[in-house]
Amino acid sequence: MQFVALDDALLTVDDGTVTARYAGHEFECVAAGPDRVFAGTFDAGLYRHEVGDNEAGWHRVGESLPDSVTAVALDPHDPDGVWVGTEPSRVFHSGDGGDSWTERPGLTDLPSADEWYFPPRPDTHHVRWLEPDPHRENRLYVGIEAGALVVTDDGGETWTERPGGSRRDNHQLATHPDAAGRVYSAAGDGYAESTDHGRTWTQPQSGLDHRYCWSVAVDPERPDLRVVSAATGASQAHRAGTAESYVYRKEGDDPWEVAMDGLPEPEGFRRPVLAPAGPGTFLAAADDGLYRSTDAGRSWRQAVSWDETGPVRGLAVR
Repeated sequence: MQFVALDDALLTVDDGTVTARYAGHEFECVAAGPDRVFAGTFDAGLYRHEVGDNEAGWHRVGESLPDSVTAVALDPHDPDGVWVGTEPSRVFHSGDGGDSWTERPGLTDLPSADEWYFPPRPDTHHVRWLEPDPHRENRLYVGIEAGALVVTDDGGETWTERPGGSRRDNHQLATHPDAAGRVYSAAGDGYAESTDHGRTWTQPQSGLDHRYCWSVAVDPERPDLRVVSAATGASQAHRAGTAESYVYRKEGDDPWEVAMDGLPEPEGFRRPVLAPAGPGTFLAAADDGLYRSTDAGRSWRQAVSWDETGPVRGLAVR
């Protein structure tokens, strides 16, 4: 089952069919676990759906949270742990499945915080992505759009900013369940990855001709197989009238290669959101539907279509 957050709707996809559509809010992000699914909105806070309780549907939780929830992540070390990021940049944690929340303080006290800004709304900034480390409890990677990668080792009691080689405009981060220390970043200022739990970063760019990176996904059994969506800049990535986006794949130390077979032509194609869906299998959620690759990202086919306006904000696989 997949959950797709679009600008104006949240879609539930099951067995190649859109089975539910929840509208009425500006959706920003989505995260799915075995028991619960969470969706953040720009205008109405955080919503939760209890898996298996179709009658309950979606309902708002965390009334104390700000209205603009821009990132949500489930804690791999705690079945009831949930992390939320907001605009302006704040981080909150829940240990009871989203019923109550505690802010993790000090994020905007960091020295670089005065430099953080989001170009379309330069008087503010937000948490674009939260990525808990599956190998280290209480270690969390926070992507600020735009301004910094921020890391905590103690569940948000203290923060470390801008580790060496990290990107400034981190859009999506990923880790790997079988590769301790691996962290991946798709950022507006390029791609980067780490092998030491985010302390230092390298920037493998060879073959990546479009370096405004938006989404990254990693094969669940092969930590060196990654795919990214990218464009030459924000306008080409996000605006329907000027869009020209690409998907790339990379194996090991080989250069990046364009992997657009079966996807729409780059011109007019807004950056998709990517996710792994099994060994050798990836999903790409785009304006017109959900695409699937079963050959390690080399080729794609449309698995689901929809009539939505987009753009896609988030994709979660359950």
